[in-house]
Amino acid sequence: MPAKAKYFLDNTTSYSLPLGVPYIGMGSSYFAPLAFKYMGVDIQPEIASEFYNYLRGDKQIPNGVLLSQSGRSTEVLWCAERMKKFTAITNVTDSKITSFETVEAIVPLLAGEEKYSSSKTYINTLLALFIGFSMDMHLAIERLHKNMAAYNRKGQEMAKAIFEILQQKKLTGIYITGSGPNIATAMQAALILSESTKINFTGLPMAQYDHGPKETAKDSIVIQILARGKSYERTLKLSETIKAAGAHVFTVEEVDATENESIIHNMIPFNFLAWYLSEKLEIKETFLVGGKVTEVA
Repeated sequence: MPAKAKYFLDNTTSYSLPLGVPYIGMGSSYFAPLAFKYMGVDIQPEIASEFYNYLRGDKQIPNGVLLSQSGRSTEVLWCAERMKKFTAITNVTDSKITSFETVEAIVPLLAGEEKYSSSKTYINTLLALFIGFSMDMHLAIERLHKNMAAYNRKGQEMAKAIFEILQQKKLTGIYITGSGPNIATAMQAALILSESTKINFTGLPMAQYDHGPKETAKDSIVIQILARGKSYERTLKLSETIKAAGAHVFTVEEVDATENESIIHNMIPFNFLAWYLSEKLEIKETFLVGGKVTEVA
């Protein structure tokens, strides 16, 4: 991941991304722009399937950004057919998404082949958006290189502890929470952990968890993503509350990063957690109930 991130920074050409338009994707490609909405960037993240079926009507959309790591996600391709012009962000530049005459610009993710859950491609998608919105990420990527061993240890430690809990008792739930930009991190982490371990992880905003799901705290696992922002103190207080109610609470935090930059660093321990926990659970394959790319008939 650090190598591919640095390669992207060193080799991508200068570009800017449009504001005030829909940013449309599925899964990881929806979560990434969602992070930037909560940074205050003027974009409209949309789930491709729901945008196509419920919001677009029969109208042609003047402009937008379509995100598809494979360039083949069916619902995103549906939306491409309704765009008068669009920018494509993809890891596969000779894919269907880039073949439309209405493609105004292509941003290659340069992440290389992705065999399992989105890891390199997710980080590079975040970088593509940071750069397109004129945010310098060189120091953040240097920090990523520097701290990979620590992220590895964190993921391994969480995997060991969570595996032991799974062996001991039936759980009421497994949650990952985040605030602001790290809502996207929580959702992405839950996605890759569910894919990899075959156990349901729920990613959601910390405040949304506080509005009801906290009642399942006893005999649950809650991983809270921390970042030095407006919700930091509330998150810490919530951790103490649910610990007292019987939850097993873990935290993930990159203390040296700003809240916006932290979406790069806070994601990495979850990739290691997915790997180590899958090993302990003896999971041999990632995609058993369908392929890596969702193609709707």
